[in-house]
Amino acid sequence: MQSITSSLDLWNIPLRALNINVRKRLGLFLNPRNTVASDWMSVAENMGFSYLEIKNYEDCQDPTRKILEDWQARCPGAKVGKLVSILDNVDRKDVVEDLRVLIEEDCKRYIERQNEPPVQVPEVDSCVPRTPERQGITLEDDPEGGIPELFDAFICYCQSDFDFVHEMIQQLEQTDHKLKLCVFDRDVLPGSCVWTITSELIEKRCKRMVVVISDEYLDSDACDFQTKFALSLCPGARSKRLIPVKYKSMKKPFPSILRFLTVCDYTRPCTQSWFWVRLAKALSLP
Repeated sequence: MQSITSSLDLWNIPLRALNINVRKRLGLFLNPRNTVASDWMSVAENMGFSYLEIKNYEDCQDPTRKILEDWQARCPGAKVGKLVSILDNVDRKDVVEDLRVLIEEDCKRYIERQNEPPVQVPEVDSCVPRTPERQGITLEDDPEGGIPELFDAFICYCQSDFDFVHEMIQQLEQTDHKLKLCVFDRDVLPGSCVWTITSELIEKRCKRMVVVISDEYLDSDACDFQTKFALSLCPGARSKRLIPVKYKSMKKPFPSILRFLTVCDYTRPCTQSWFWVRLAKALSLP
C-alpha cells in the first residue's frame, strides 16, 4: 500500500468515496478470467463472500462492480484501505499502481467534501425535512411544510408482487395491529424525483423496511436501490431496520446481500399461522 500517498489514511475512507470511473477501471482489470493473474473471484473471496455467492456473481455482466456494491452495502469495514490491501494480498499491485492517481483524487475529493461547512442553517438542519422537494410528498403531508407524515415501515416490492402487498395492508393496517405502512403506489404523490422521495421516506419517515423477496424482486433496479440504501443506514442490521419477507417459492437464489438477516417465511405451511403476528411484532418494536 506504499504506492498510495502516505498522507491519506485510506483505512478511514469508506468505499463509497470511489466514483464510477475507478470502479469501471477495476472491472477492466479484474473481470477477465485470467489463468495467470488473480481476478475478481480472488478479490471476492478475500472480501468474505462464500463459494456459492461467488458462483452467483458469474452471471453478472460486471461482477467486479457488483461485488463492490454488495460489499459496501453489507460490510461496515468496507474501506478504500481494505480494498487496496486485498488487491495487494492477491498480487494485483499492478492494479493499485495503475489506478493510484485516480484513487488518490477520489479520496481527496471525499475528504474535501467532508470538511466543507454545512450549507444549511440550524433551523433547517434537523430531523424534519424542509427542502421544497421533500415537502408534500405523501397524501397526508402538511402542504404548508409542517410535521411530515411518518410510518412504521416502508414496503419494498415490485409490481408483480402487489397482490401480496394488498394482503399485507389488510393484515397489518386493518386489524388490531393498526400499523401504518408506506406503500409507494398508494401513499406517494406523483411529480417528484423517485430516488429523492424514496431515500427521504426510508431514512427519515419510516422506522423499518419490509422487503418482499421474489424472483421478480431480483430483477428490479428500484428494489435493489431501496434495499442497499436501507442496509447502508444500518450496517449489520444492528437496529433491526430491514426485514426480508419471502411469500412464494423462488427459482433464483435468495439474495446474498440479505443472507445474514432472519427471514419471515410465508412459504412454510407449518408456520403460516404465526406469520402475521411475528411480522407485526417486529414492526411494532421501538
